[in-house]
Amino acid sequence: MKIRQKRPLHLFDGYGVEMEYMIVDRDMLDVLPVSDKLLKSVAGEIANEVSRGPFAWSNELVLHVIEIKSDGPSINLLGLGRDFQAEVQEVNQKLEALNAKLMPGAMHPWMDPFTEMKIWPHEDNPIYDAYNRIFDCRGHGWANLQSTHLNLPFNGDSEFEQLCAALRILTPLLPALSAASPIADREIKPFLNYRMEVYRTNSSKIPFVTGRIIPERVFTRDAYYSSIFEPMYRDISSYDPDGILQDEWLNSRGIMARFDRGAIEIRVMDIQECPKADIAILQLFVAATKRMMDETWSSLDDQKNWSEEDLYDILMAVVKDGERAVISNREYLQLFGIDKAEMEAGDLWQFLYEQVKDSGDIDEESQHALKVIFRNGPLARRILNALPNDFQKQDLQRVYAQLCDALEAGEMFLSGS
Repeated sequence: MKIRQKRPLHLFDGYGVEMEYMIVDRDMLDVLPVSDKLLKSVAGEIANEVSRGPFAWSNELVLHVIEIKSDGPSINLLGLGRDFQAEVQEVNQKLEALNAKLMPGAMHPWMDPFTEMKIWPHEDNPIYDAYNRIFDCRGHGWANLQSTHLNLPFNGDSEFEQLCAALRILTPLLPALSAASPIADREIKPFLNYRMEVYRTNSSKIPFVTGRIIPERVFTRDAYYSSIFEPMYRDISSYDPDGILQDEWLNSRGIMARFDRGAIEIRVMDIQECPKADIAILQLFVAATKRMMDETWSSLDDQKNWSEEDLYDILMAVVKDGERAVISNREYLQLFGIDKAEMEAGDLWQFLYEQVKDSGDIDEESQHALKVIFRNGPLARRILNALPNDFQKQDLQRVYAQLCDALEAGEMFLSGS
């Protein structure tokens, strides 16, 4: 359910969720660049976006990716997984005519992005062409990565300060729940969340575009413009003399302030095996964010005091090892009221879950999905456990076919399922 109100939204008045999926050939599971044909089959003409009541389907940078998203903020996250699931099944129905289907997981395991990437060639193409000209989008960090985005509203500097401070602390832990990209180029990568590893370097030509993924310690609109937007526009201006990319969305930090829509967008989460899993993780993440903002565990000043460099180090440890990453920063753990020298990231999430599970923010279906993740690890771990040690392409095809089946059925993926 979505809300259409002209009044500004305040903290947790609404939630914007976006889910990106690969389109693949139904038989071989190779990427299939047909998102324009899919959208045309619904709209009757080439379109960037098709509105479907509470939801919309839209294009992305490359033709083998489609985004399913809230068409306006939803009132809450409860039950939203079932609504997204219905959209997934509708997309799959439309794709049958193209001998295609959706594949979950944040990276295609054998796509060659240097030869298989096809950029969206229709409306908004000048933006995509500018990205490609400046950054060369023929790599995994642009052409082969799918994520789930969460938009949380704020109204004014005070709400922005509280929300941004809490999100900076919690977001480094998110891959412990959501890592779903352990394989690319037909090989196991040394990161459970390889999507974030390639994402953080995709703008290396102008490194300030992504920064340290975790944004700098700026907690007002004016400070954000002077410290982040203006230096970013200045850095890219010589490559972008027409100003095509000089807008708020150029900022590619994992926590993006969108003052144009009065929201903060979180982009660190890998897409999961089915919407039920995505929404479960988001429900827990939001419940923990609310508790952090209540200053139950630590004060706002203590949260704001953390540098992006220190939080980046924690993020990258979790990007690499997921739920098994050891958090050995005692002061960071104290932000959650934990007095220990170290703790694994997965154990920290289980502690937070026990703290918030009765808050009313996590429904029964999501609690079940989270227990699967706590028991069996994030999707990346379960994908690796489903593969033999010396796997071949046919083993990847078998496992990712099972992932496609899990997406269509709306079921959690278990190793050996």
